[in-house]
This record gives sequence, structure tokens and C-alpha cells, in this order.
Amino acid sequence: MTNIFYQFNKGKYITSYPGQTQSRQLQRYPIGIFDSGVGGIGVLKESYRQLSRETFIYFADTARLPYGTKSQAEIVLFVRQVLTWMQHQGVKMVIVACNTATAAAIDRVAVEYNFPIIGMIEPGANTVVNRGNKKIGVIATRQTVNSNAYLNTILKLDPSVLVFQVGAPALVPLIEQGRINDVYTFEVVRQYLKPLMAQQIDTLILGCTHYPHLLHLFRQILGNSVQVVDPAIAVVSTAARELQRLGISSDRPPHCTNFYVSGNPEEFAKKVQLFLGFTPIVEQVCLEVERVTVKSESVA
Repeated sequence: MTNIFYQFNKGKYITSYPGQTQSRQLQRYPIGIFDSGVGGIGVLKESYRQLSRETFIYFADTARLPYGTKSQAEIVLFVRQVLTWMQHQGVKMVIVACNTATAAAIDRVAVEYNFPIIGMIEPGANTVVNRGNKKIGVIATRQTVNSNAYLNTILKLDPSVLVFQVGAPALVPLIEQGRINDVYTFEVVRQYLKPLMAQQIDTLILGCTHYPHLLHLFRQILGNSVQVVDPAIAVVSTAARELQRLGISSDRPPHCTNFYVSGNPEEFAKKVQLFLGFTPIVEQVCLEVERVTVKSESVA
């Protein structure tokens, strides 16, 4: 796998092409997907749909969720640990199915690994801009909102667009607790959406992969006048194009998905049963969580 790497050139990451022999070998390798918890399950399900011949490894960093309340330095460290572990699993690509991790870390760490890394921000931004939307709301974790990742990416694509952002720190814990149909959760979502509705947005980007699990609430509150965009579709489409471009799309039926967590595997298995329709076998992976400290690296 050593011939696949990212080069940073004038602000863009460019992936090199593997040789023909290596391409045939890489076709058989799995794709890694990771999130802090159950949020990335939506990306996994979309991957099943668009990449039906691929095999997947799903990792949830449940011991350290939510990422949205962590510092950028912590998130960079977490992402490095997860990507390094996935590298040891022999992945041919990783989808960072976490907007917070994408915003905080992907530009910094992508050059350090020898496989393509697909993030959430740019595909989602491209989707809304290509639709011609002009008043875009973004609901995300505080870390993603504070990074202005969606704002900056959208404005680079179309400076005439108006972008309004709201941080929603309470939503990930509610979703992780399985409270997706609670009256309380409905009210929390409604309060978060109030300032965006006051701006008369025509589009809402769900800027956290957990939030599509509350899609029914967003649509109920916003009505038909606001388009609700889940970036997962565009993200997986981007991954499919990259696999094709590199000549490493799978040419054979997939194996079953392997699920891993840094926290409690039984607890995670029960949670995702609600979203997957089956209870997966989940294995715990130790990423030396107790040793996670941030002392020397500046991410300013």
C-alpha cells in the first residue's frame, strides 16, 4: 500500500495512482469508516447502498464521545490514533464520518497516511451550492461551528451565499441515549432551529453525522419550504469516484462489516440495532485512552 499517498500542492490534496498489480491487491482491502459514536452508521448504510461490493470496518470512539466538546488539539490526537489503528487493519481508504473530526483534523493529518481519506465538509458544501441555494443554515457541534469549516468552504464556492450557523451541543448525547422520539428532544431541536428559521433559510445542512437520526424532527419543524441536506450521500459518492479513479474498487462480493469501539461493545451493539435492524458483533479496541494527553503540539 505504500504507493498510495497524499501530496499537498497549492492547497489541494492530490492522490497518487498505485501500480496495476497493487491496484488488484487493493481491490480486496476494506474501507474504514469512523465516528465518535452511532452517527457514522448513516454513512455506513449509504455506503452499503452505493458501494455494495465493498467490505467495511466501522470504528466508534465511544470512550471519548462527544467530539464536539473537545479541543482541536485533542481531536487531532484522537483522529491520528484511529487512523493509525485503521492503517494496521490494512484499509485502502478511510471515510471520516464525523464533521467535527473533519473540520478539526483532516487537513492536518491527511498527508501522514498512505491511503485516501474522505471527509464530510466539502462534499456537503458542494451539494448545497450546486443546487443554487442562497440562504443556508448549518446545524452542527460547537467545535464544527467554531471552526467555520462549512461557512468558509461554501463561501469559497459561491461568495454570494448567506450562511447562518447554530451549535447544538445537546443533540449528540440525546441521540446516543436513544432519545430520538422524546418530546424533550423535539423541543430541544425546535429551540436550536429558531434562529435559523428567523433568517428564513431555504436549506439546512445537517453538519453532524448524528443528526440525520433526527431527520423526522427537522422536517416536522421546518416543513416543506426548507431543504434538509444529509451530506452522507455526497460523501459516499465522492468515495466511489475516488475508488474508481484509483482503480481500487472491489471486484468481488463483500465480507461482513466488522464493528469496533473504544468503549463498551455491548452497549454500542444495543444502540446501533435500532438503526441497522440487526445486532452486530462488536469488539473493543484499546487506543490507550487513559494516556491521551495534549502537551507539545500547537494547532493554532
